[in-house]
Amino acid sequence: MQHSNAANRIDRLPVSRFHKVTLVAVSFAYFFEFADINTFATTVPKLVDLWGVTVSQIAYVTSLSFVGMFFGSLVASGLADRWGRKRALTATTLWFAVFSFAAVFSWDVVSLGVFRVLTSAGLSAMTVVAVIYVNELYPAAVRGKYQAYAIVIGICGTPVTNLIASAVVPISDWSWRLVYLWGSLGVLFVLFTRHLQESPRWYENKGRYAEADAVLSRIEAQVEAEKGPLPAPAPPVATAPHAKAPLSLLLQRRYLAPTALLTVLWVTQTIGFFGYSSWAPTLLAQEGLSVEKSIFYVALTTVGAPLGSFLASLVTDRFERKWCLVAFGTTIAICGLLYGLTFNPVLIVVFGFLVNLFERGYTALAYAYSPELFDTRGRSLGTGMSYGLGRLSNAVGPLVIAALYTRSGYESVFYFIAGTWVVGALTLAVFGPRTRRARLEAAAAPDPAVRS
Repeated sequence: MQHSNAANRIDRLPVSRFHKVTLVAVSFAYFFEFADINTFATTVPKLVDLWGVTVSQIAYVTSLSFVGMFFGSLVASGLADRWGRKRALTATTLWFAVFSFAAVFSWDVVSLGVFRVLTSAGLSAMTVVAVIYVNELYPAAVRGKYQAYAIVIGICGTPVTNLIASAVVPISDWSWRLVYLWGSLGVLFVLFTRHLQESPRWYENKGRYAEADAVLSRIEAQVEAEKGPLPAPAPPVATAPHAKAPLSLLLQRRYLAPTALLTVLWVTQTIGFFGYSSWAPTLLAQEGLSVEKSIFYVALTTVGAPLGSFLASLVTDRFERKWCLVAFGTTIAICGLLYGLTFNPVLIVVFGFLVNLFERGYTALAYAYSPELFDTRGRSLGTGMSYGLGRLSNAVGPLVIAALYTRSGYESVFYFIAGTWVVGALTLAVFGPRTRRARLEAAAAPDPAVRS
């Protein structure tokens, strides 16, 4: 049976300019995804004063944004399978940029909420596609490292945006709109598209072997021109092309278990991370800190985010990803609890810095770990569904946090958030499969039968 041997041909490539250009493009998309994801949180303290926005309204906008993320994740998995990884990545990035620009012209909390829901759908969709794209274009031995490198660069969007917000939001009654204008610059991703290649593994899975071979030949020619002759790839194992993966595919035993596990991973990560990032500026302001100080302190804590992603790049391919996730999640729970139980400015910044450092390391590890639990046929659907359900869970998370804050006070919010991280770490420790041996086997003596 005809076969382009995509996996083996990709895995024997040395890292080259092709991989680095792809890294820059994906990192750019990530940068504005991370820039955009916190824009509402950084402008809310100003809108509380300007529009009289209440804690309950903040909770509803945040909750509905995560409903948008859920649908965005599901749509993304379909787009990635139907259109291809490259076209889907471009479309989803442009989507969130356009609606971030629309938010500049919001006239009340309802209109802003609508634009945030649509923006959030694009943010989540882009993330799902980018994770799959990197997984399929980089050699198995280094894909985790380069997934983390993309996050290292991309996550800089969070502290940059927070620092921009801390500078521009207090200027006037309209200057908060500049934060959303900044987020819309993700539209410039179109400048990178001509340098990107479609995933040959996607072509192969669709039975479009000639197109897969053409892409692989272009990539190999670029790499050979830079690195010299390439080693011969391992021989292919003939496989039949697959039709569109139906939703019922995830009910099969080989897909159900990893989907359930990853759903728990992304539920606890979503509630845990956004519990801190979405609520910290508002809660600090509610507890007596000025708007300027609350935004500035949170901006300082997010400086730890790029360092966390870099830390993940150092450990992700060297150690078992499962246990790295367990260790990072436990550390986040401890540091996050201490962060919430102090009002000393220095300790707020220190523990907040550590939360951001380990959380972003955790996210980078999870982005590499998630698609490894599926084969090519189930990768897009399984990754999109579990990630989407995680985001959907935070439709409830902000309402729970608002209720806890109203009824039990500030400290109870941070006990709740720390508890979600502990649940995620324990679930991974008990049920998470190990993937390092499979990666090492794929790099040393790949067996195509287990690497589809």
